Formats: sequence, structure tokens, C-alpha cells
Amino acid sequence: MRHTKKTLLAFVIVLFIISCSSWAQKDYKLWLQYDKITNSKIRSEYTTSITGIVGLGNSETSKIAVKELELGLNSMLEKKLEVKSKLEGQNTLVVGAQSALNPELQKVVASDITQINEEGFVIKSVTVNNAKHIVITGKNDVGVLYGVYSFLRRIQTNKSIKNLEITESPKINLRILNHWDNLDRTIERGYAGFSLWNWQKLPDFIDQRYIDYARANASIGINGTVLTNVNANALILTPQYLEKVEALANVFRPYGIKVYLTARFSAPVEIGGLKTADPKDTAVANWWKDKAKKIYKIIPDFGGFLVKANSEGQPGPQNYGRNHVDGANMLADAVAPFGGVIMWRAFVYSEHDANDRAKQAYAEFQPYDGKFRDNVIVQVKNGAIDFQPREPFHPLFGAMQKTPIMMEFQITQEYLGFSTHLVYLPQLFKEVLDSDTYQKGKGSTVAKVVDGSLYNAKFTGIAGVSNIGNDLNWTGHPFAQANWYGFGRLAWNPYLDSETIADEWLKCTFSNDENFIKPVKEMMIKSRETVVNYMTPLGLHHIMDTGHHYGPGPWVANLSRPEWNPVYYHKADKNGIGFDRSKTGTNATSQYTPEIEKLFDNVATCPEKDLLWFHHVSWDYKLKNGQTLWNGLSLKYQEGVDQVKEMQNIWNKTEKYVDGERFKEVQMLLEIQYKEAKWWRDACLLYFQQYSGKELPAGVEKPTQTLEYFQSLKFPFAPGN
Repeated sequence: MRHTKKTLLAFVIVLFIISCSSWAQKDYKLWLQYDKITNSKIRSEYTTSITGIVGLGNSETSKIAVKELELGLNSMLEKKLEVKSKLEGQNTLVVGAQSALNPELQKVVASDITQINEEGFVIKSVTVNNAKHIVITGKNDVGVLYGVYSFLRRIQTNKSIKNLEITESPKINLRILNHWDNLDRTIERGYAGFSLWNWQKLPDFIDQRYIDYARANASIGINGTVLTNVNANALILTPQYLEKVEALANVFRPYGIKVYLTARFSAPVEIGGLKTADPKDTAVANWWKDKAKKIYKIIPDFGGFLVKANSEGQPGPQNYGRNHVDGANMLADAVAPFGGVIMWRAFVYSEHDANDRAKQAYAEFQPYDGKFRDNVIVQVKNGAIDFQPREPFHPLFGAMQKTPIMMEFQITQEYLGFSTHLVYLPQLFKEVLDSDTYQKGKGSTVAKVVDGSLYNAKFTGIAGVSNIGNDLNWTGHPFAQANWYGFGRLAWNPYLDSETIADEWLKCTFSNDENFIKPVKEMMIKSRETVVNYMTPLGLHHIMDTGHHYGPGPWVANLSRPEWNPVYYHKADKNGIGFDRSKTGTNATSQYTPEIEKLFDNVATCPEKDLLWFHHVSWDYKLKNGQTLWNGLSLKYQEGVDQVKEMQNIWNKTEKYVDGERFKEVQMLLEIQYKEAKWWRDACLLYFQQYSGKELPAGVEKPTQTLEYFQSLKFPFAPGN
């Protein structure tokens, strides 16, 4: 009897492990699920239109493209497709670069090829010798690979593949993930486990995750990865680590992904034995040239360096009485002979200029317009402070007409509830990209600055601070995968609609059932505004607790630098709340074009979503809806809480459409988000109520704890520090 019980227990454990691994596989596969097509009509179209695959080309990238098609189509169609090396028969899928096509096919796609750039692709329905085929081609194999993923996405989202005439190219050159990963595998502002890069086992052990990471990035058009933290460690530039970087570069190369590293400006001193890192010193310049030469010898397609200098204690050219141009150009000269680039971050602020942190990047960089080398691109955060739930667009966008400007978004949710809050960030990304700078009149959007079309820039870029770790599902929250996906899609085309991206991601990741898609997509689209409402409504910003940035801390006022304290940003007093950046305050509005300056400078015309960013406003100020500022602020906090409750209600009705593991995971995380939204509401309103002296309006739930309780909370081990 005991033996039978043991056997039964073992059997149950095995079943549990098998079940868990199948669930885990769902979580791990991101948007590359390749689930069976259940719509019989569309399935019939696919199976009759694709009877086999013709793979042309012998490169590693070509083979990857064909294998991805096999994997995806065989899984979705539940049909083993034969792969051939030459065109024959009917209804085949022909995959190969233009040069690999036979003369007839080359002729058929010739005009389409002229419409794409080096990374673009063509997907075209063709008839050759009375036989119908679908051709996926491009000017090179990486373009073909992008085309393959685009084609598979069409199948995943149940779109027709009849009469295809698709020509598509990325609108931005550098589409890059910035990993803030440290050499000890911790991740600064990482909320999904430890770093993917196992430096101890590299270069000899190649984790399957590295390959799947490359697949995921290639599928959304990301073509570069910065492996190391912007708060850099010079050791990454030593031979011991460079051979490890080389191993990763070899994995990523067939997927069209270049590796980049962060360069610690003081490296010549720390690992080079020099006594200075002065960019004007010949020995320093030569050290960097020699270092670049050695890197490119082992990694011929090395992308270049990302540099954080003279910011938050990082060393830089200003340590030696030099400027950003001196530092950036010295490094640019080192990598220029090899085609490398320098991405020089504009995130700078100083305790010596505490007038308004928001003004400093513009003040330091705009005067240097046109003075950087051609292979330098200035990397600018989307807003002038620091990845807040909402910021007006950074005034540097469009203000440097002769210098390439690269957008920096944060995908990891440092200030948006970490990986426990569901926040669909393409809404934030699009809000910034669609903002009008008026630099060349109406319609001069930030997107046109970033893609180079406003000033005919030939060198363009967009970076996203990664939210990826070694958690089973990569990003900590299943829905945080959508932010990685959405960043890649917008990096490829910044004019895509965020709702379209959400629709794609949901269908590729979960289900094509409209009963699931419609409510969940609406929940995603509203989720960013929800978090703004319960954290920083009406233009409030940077009132998170300090250091870890977990939870509210509007009361913090004891830090050594003024601009590290939340009180610096909200300036609440008995007269009102908000940071006066108008002409009567710091005059930060003057950094914008006259049209935008006029809009922001006047409290009557300033958009209410940015009101407290630009103005210190009386508690009795009347908002457009007739509410006083105090009542309106309070009701916004309550609205955010109510919206999270509605998100819970929506998700609780989706159980039959998704696997049990992810359903339960999101359900639990939404419960955390609901509790923390209430924490934000209660803590902030109790704190600000001291200054307003007013009762909470009807409709706002009364706090169940005191302000002293909230102020007493400590989180010494909050993740991401």
C-alpha cells in the first residue's frame, strides 16, 4: 500500500512538473508563441497558399530565416512543410536575398527592391511560369530575416496572405536596447531577476537564452544591444572580458544585432596605467585608439560606445576642464576608422546648479550644436527630468539642427511601479513621439527629429533601457513583455499606432479571440493614464521615495543635494503646489520654441496634464471641469485606484482565453497594483492635505492609516537599486 502511495505521489509530481514546464514555455516564448490557427477559413487560406518553402542562400542568417519559417508555420498550420533549394511546383514560399533569386523572380521584384533600404524587405505575391508563389526578399539576408518575422506575424494575427504587395524599411538606423547590467549580474533598475549575461561561464558556455534573446529582438527589428550599465565598469574593456563580449557578438551577428559597450571615461587611468583621462592628452587619445583597434580586431562589427559622463558622479571631460564635445570627439576619432559610433548621453545635472534640474541638459548641450564629429549621436531622455510617468518632451528635441539626436526611453518601469504594475508604455512613447516641437512650424514632431526627416539627418537612433532579466518570462510581469515588443515596433516605425501594436502583441502572445482582445486591449491602452492618476496627476513628478524609487515619498527633504528631494519638485505650501517653470519662475519654458513656450508659460493655456510641471498653482485654482485644484487632484488619485479595480474586473473575465499560469500570475500582480495604488493615493493626499487644509471631496475614500504610518515605511531591499 505504501509503495502504491509513493508511486501515485511520484506520478502526480511528474504530471505537475510537465504541466508547469508547458506553462513556463508559454511564458518564456514571449510573442513567438506560434499557436495553432483555429479559424478554419483563414487556416484553409494559409494551407492552400503555402505548400512548401524554397530557401535560397547559404549564410547563417539565411538558414535561421528558413528554420524560423519551418518552426512557425509547422506549428501554426500543424503541417510539415518541405524545404527545397530551388523553385518548383505551385504555391511555395520563396525566401532569399535579391541576389539569390533566379532571374525571373529578380525581374518581378526589381521595382519593389528600389523602394527599400539596406535593412528593408519585400513580401510579394508573384506568378512565374503560370505558377503562384509568395516571395520574401531584401537587399541582404538580415532584411530577409525581418521579412520572415513580419510574414509570420501576419499568420499569427490571422491576416490574409492573398495578393501581397509589401515593401517595408526601418525608419531609424540604430534601434538599440540599453542594458543597465553590472558585471556581478545585478541590474540597476532591473525588476526581472539577474542579468542574462553569465560572465563567469562565458565565453565557452553559450546559454540558449542568448539565442532566444536574439530571436526576440530580430523579430521586432532591434539591431543593437549595449551589454553593460551606463554607470560603467572599466573591466569590461580588459582582454579577459572582451573575449566574453566576442562570444555574445558571434551569437547575435546572424540576427542582425551589433554589440555595444559602455565606456568608463576614466578607463585609461583605471586599467591603462595612465595618470590622466584628459581627452586633450595625446597619450589618452592614443590609448583609446589602441583599445578600439584591439576590440575591432576580434569583433569586426562592434557598434561603438555609449557614454555617461559628468553625471551623477560619473567621470568625464569636465573633470579636466574640458567639455562634452572634447570627450565625445576624442572617442569618436578612436572608433571612426572602423565605422563605430559614440552615443553620448545628455542626462546631466549638477548640485552646483540647483535652480532647475530640468534646464541643465539643454543649457549644456544646445550651444555645442554642430561641433560634434559625424559619428557622434547625442542620446536624450524623452523628458528633461528622469523617465517620469509623464513629462513634457525634452526641449533638446529639434533644438540641435546640426547634431543627430537619439531618443532614450526607459522600458523598465523604474518610476512606474516596477514589474508588479501593468503599464503599457507605448502609450507614453507615442505621446512623446507625437509631440510637436514647432521647430520648423506646425507638424515638426519629435518623431521627425528622431527619424532624421526634420533636418535630413543621415544618422538616427532610438534606445530603450531594457526591462529584461533571467526571470522565466524575461520581464517579471507578463504584460511587461508588451513594452519590450512595443519599443521594438516603434523603433522600426515611430509612426505606428500604439493600439495597433497592442493588438499585434495580444494576438501573438495570447489569443486571436475578439472577446479577449477587445477588453484587454482597452485595459492596456488606459493603463498608462491609470498609473499617472494614482502616482503623479496633473503634472506632479519625481515624488517617489528616494534611492529605490519604490512607492510614494513626497515628504522626503533631508538629502544632501536639493534636486534629489521630492519636495524640490512639488513645492507644496499653504499657497498651492507645483514647480514654477514659467517666466515668473525658472523660465524653463524659454527653452522651447515660441509657440510651445507661449502654450506652457500661461497657466490658462498650459495643458492640465502638465499644469504642476510648469506652474505653482493655488489650491483653490479652478480646473477646466469646474473643480478646485485640491478637489481635482484628490479625485484624480481616486480615479487611478478605481481604474486598477476595473483592470482587475476585466482580467478576471479572461480565464477561459489564456493558460492558467499566466492568468493567475497577472491576477496576483493586479492585486498588488491595486493595494499599491491605494497606498499612493492615501499617502500623497494625507501629505498634501497638511498644506491645503481642506477636506477630501465626496467620492474619495478615506485613508485607513495615518501619514506617520506611511512615512515610517522603509524598504532597504527594494529591487533595482
